[in-house]
Amino acid sequence: MMCPQCGADSAKNINFCTECGTALVMTVSAPLAAQPGTGTIDGQRTGTSNLIGYSERINDTAFARYVKNSHRWAAMFSVFIAVAAVVGFYIAGEVGSEMDNPESLHIGFGIGGMFLAIALFQIMGRSRSKAWDGVVIDKKTEKKRRQERYGNEERWVRYTRYTVIFKTDTGKNYEINADDDDTKYNYYRIGDRVRYHKGLNSIEKFDKSGDSIIFCNACASLNDINDDLCFRCSCPLLK
Repeated sequence: MMCPQCGADSAKNINFCTECGTALVMTVSAPLAAQPGTGTIDGQRTGTSNLIGYSERINDTAFARYVKNSHRWAAMFSVFIAVAAVVGFYIAGEVGSEMDNPESLHIGFGIGGMFLAIALFQIMGRSRSKAWDGVVIDKKTEKKRRQERYGNEERWVRYTRYTVIFKTDTGKNYEINADDDDTKYNYYRIGDRVRYHKGLNSIEKFDKSGDSIIFCNACASLNDINDDLCFRCSCPLLK
């Protein structure tokens, strides 16, 4: 099927162009007009009778609370670990025989500062992330191996890495991957239209009509498509 926008050729069962994201089967971009049979306006679903369209539930205040609480818990946890590191190394320097203070204390400050910096970069990364629309352009599986420790031994362990590749409407590529878990690999199909919401942990599909599962966009937990709230964080499921 040829894309009317860029001319790229896609398979017949693909709904959106894998090059530019233009709709091939249904029109989702007509401004301020509900699309026939979809109940959507500008691609955002206005009713609850079907699972086609981006959900208006993203405007629920639960998502803003989730992001705020995530930042708070990340900061509190990092401060706790940092204090524990400083106190632990100080005590080790006082009672231990291998290292004395202030050398031991300096190491504690260094490790504590590292944890604080990691938390800060995580919070800044979420705050600076941007929402984007895109399309699934490819999926791949790779056979890999890694070293893992079993007691005093290190062994090579084989595993499979599943990767889904998205292309945004601005031309950037994003990947999600998982080791020995093909759930998201099977959840997204090449040609699926998707949307990433700023600061959250999962990517919403435009068409969820054929799905039996759904990922919470806040905490990324797997839920049944018939549920309304995430069983883990209680945020609304975007459907």
